[in-house]
Amino acid sequence: MKIFGLLWKNLRRGVATLRFPAAPPMTAGFRGLVHFDPARCTGCAMCRFRCTARAITFTAAGKQFTWAYDPGRCTFCGRCVDGCKDHALTQDAECPPIYLSAGSLRTSYTLQRKTPSPKSQPAPAGTSAQSGEPHEQH
Repeated sequence: MKIFGLLWKNLRRGVATLRFPAAPPMTAGFRGLVHFDPARCTGCAMCRFRCTARAITFTAAGKQFTWAYDPGRCTFCGRCVDGCKDHALTQDAECPPIYLSAGSLRTSYTLQRKTPSPKSQPAPAGTSAQSGEPHEQH
């Protein structure tokens, strides 16, 4: 008899779910798909090392490298974005799209490795880091 009471309570309460394609609002700080900006990437592969889900793969061959991202493996933790010193990675603030087959959202880029900018290279021994001029040793 408890089942009839439960059914009656549920019928009186009304619909408690959203009709498709509506979705509940995303909470503040939600992290979604990772986006890659190839123009900013230098090929350091730090994002691959920080990705605990192995959603980011990085293979290098000579002066070229291939960066790939598989959202099906991603846990959306944001560690890769936080560790990218070149700000080549960003994350969406909305829910990832629905996909029907494994790997359909996978993206891959093959790029030339960039040399670090001169300002980020260490100063040679015997020179001042600010001016680039040799300094006297006493």
